[in-house]
Amino acid sequence: MSTRRDFLGRLSRLSLVAAGLPAMAPWLRPRWLADPFTVGVASGDPMPDGVVLWTRLAPDVAAGGGMPPANVEVRWEVAEDEGMRRIVRQGRATASPDFTHAVHVEVDGLRPARWYWYRFSSGGVESRVGRTRTAPEATRALDRMRFAFVSCQHYEQGYYAAYRHLAEEDLDFVAHLGDYIYESTVPGRARQHGSPPPRTLAEYRARYALYKTDADLQRAHAAFPWIGTWDDHEVENNYAGATPLTPRDGFLLQRAAAYRAFYEHQPLRRSSIPRGPDMLIYRALSYGTMARLHVLDGRQYRSDQACGDGSQAVPCGDWASPERTMLGARQERWLERGLGASRTRWNVLAQQTTMAPIVGNPGPPPKHPMDPWSGYPAARERLTGFIAARRVPNVVVLTGDIHASFASQIRTGYADDSAPVVATEFVGTSMSSGGNGSDQWGGAEALLSANPWVRYHSNRRGYVRCEVTAETWRSDYRLLPYVDRPDAPIATHATWVARSGHPGPEPG
Repeated sequence: MSTRRDFLGRLSRLSLVAAGLPAMAPWLRPRWLADPFTVGVASGDPMPDGVVLWTRLAPDVAAGGGMPPANVEVRWEVAEDEGMRRIVRQGRATASPDFTHAVHVEVDGLRPARWYWYRFSSGGVESRVGRTRTAPEATRALDRMRFAFVSCQHYEQGYYAAYRHLAEEDLDFVAHLGDYIYESTVPGRARQHGSPPPRTLAEYRARYALYKTDADLQRAHAAFPWIGTWDDHEVENNYAGATPLTPRDGFLLQRAAAYRAFYEHQPLRRSSIPRGPDMLIYRALSYGTMARLHVLDGRQYRSDQACGDGSQAVPCGDWASPERTMLGARQERWLERGLGASRTRWNVLAQQTTMAPIVGNPGPPPKHPMDPWSGYPAARERLTGFIAARRVPNVVVLTGDIHASFASQIRTGYADDSAPVVATEFVGTSMSSGGNGSDQWGGAEALLSANPWVRYHSNRRGYVRCEVTAETWRSDYRLLPYVDRPDAPIATHATWVARSGHPGPEPG
């Protein structure tokens, strides 16, 4: 009788077979007829002594990358200057067909809290020069921390002008909260995928390569280190754990392909290499004594949506069951340990879906969306109850997914207006998903009335720029007037702050 272990082993082997031929001797003297670095360079997961450097050899994106089924040697260099004259670290890496000729270099031996520049080369051809920054030492007190968070970049629904502006900001890093690609197709928009929704490894690889050819996205990757997680569209809309939106056989094979392609195209460490349909992506990173970022995975371990994936009047089904989880039991315990042991000024949850309820149709009866945390009330109350009981200070939740901007109070409960506020949530809009948008969703007054914990809302596109000091967290909502043309200007639409010791957003 076949066991789950047998099945997962078969999935893992299938993933490896689909990735390419077995490892071969390096192709020592490549002769490039075209630029092999067409999908750019990136860095990520900064530590005090190093970062991850990433690139992929793909001289012909339209032909699956255009690479032979052989290992290729890639050289890398890290310098203290943009001109790449003061080289401080260098080495060689193998671009393997097993990983679609992507390269992940975990550089160490660097100095904390410093800018560095890096590049790759192969066969005499050099990549563009990227810039990265190491994190401060965990014990170092900082005057400030500056970063931006982004999400939801549907290629067909708009251009990435916001990334061009983001690349010019004064930031330490960028946090990406999911929906880096979209598996779905929306005909007749700004530009086209040109292929059906991906299901296989080759199809997911092609989708990532297409997105990574965008010049503005490449600029933003080359300007700062990124810290990323995923949401649903990296696999399939509103999937929950091992359950797809439309139940069918073979979904775990699809998830294995999607997870592998995600790893191949992001600057992630070896600890995140997928094992079949499983991949470890939740992790914590410190930024001096200022902040600890808990990067969460709200997709891989969650219970299925209780009453479908849309909005429903509650209670319904097993919506309120204490057995249901958003993060999975192991990740919940990991997060509680991390929050309980943290000694930083700010405790950050970088995650996917709105934690404070957003009742879009106030009713009667009001209907709650089932995919975000409002569909998992027991899991949310376990987390907020822990924060309250342990008096975890200055918790800030960073959220993507919803294609709109919000600033909200995180309470221990939402049925009672007297429930304590224990955290602040800043929700960032999409980069392009949803098209041009508008100043607010329709019926904004009714929406804010039905959600008194929500203090701010906009439906434009862009990103959130954060400046953090020991006393104040400032979030600037940097928004565009349109995304259907690539020339959009950007402006700060609103500023909201959180003050140390006073959870909940206030006007800036």
